[in-house]
Amino acid sequence: MQTVQKIDRLTPEAYLQIELASETKHELVDSYAYTMAGASRNHERISINISREFSSYLKNSPCEPFGSDMKIRVGDNFFYPDMMVVCDDKNDDEYYTDSPLIIVEVLSKLTRRMDETIKRQQYLSIPSLQEYVLIEQYIVDIEVVRRSDGWQSKHYYMGDEITFDSIGLTLPVTELYHRVNNEDVADYLAKIAVERA
Repeated sequence: MQTVQKIDRLTPEAYLQIELASETKHELVDSYAYTMAGASRNHERISINISREFSSYLKNSPCEPFGSDMKIRVGDNFFYPDMMVVCDDKNDDEYYTDSPLIIVEVLSKLTRRMDETIKRQQYLSIPSLQEYVLIEQYIVDIEVVRRSDGWQSKHYYMGDEITFDSIGLTLPVTELYHRVNNEDVADYLAKIAVERA
């Protein structure tokens, strides 16, 4: 999603009331609400791919995935990640969680700075969080930081497998980039086609 417009200062309570009645989604950061805009086709493809894989894998699990319409609360801030997994949510609110296990953001030109700085800092402060995943859409690069690794970055590319340690799911990177239209994907598919010929 893209951050495009800043709105006046709000308390968390006022923000939640406004958000319930709003047709447009907003994130609340340091008392300011930021309007969210639409996403590109590649952004949606990646989001749907990871949502499908997580949903299928977690079907009979106490953990469940949520898409970009569910908020995360971090202190007085609220964010809409592209994807998250929640396993033990003690929060009774139907519209946000404060205990995600995994958070996934698909990077775009307008959200990159927020996802890699403010959101990363906020998300890594969540006690329940075990993995933060940043997925590029213009090239093939998946960055995963894990609590178990001291939040050190690991990168995954076409041909690699990626394991989401906190839920025990391993996926080929190619599955997350299925139908994505960028040069890295095209080059990889062309190489595989030549090898199989």
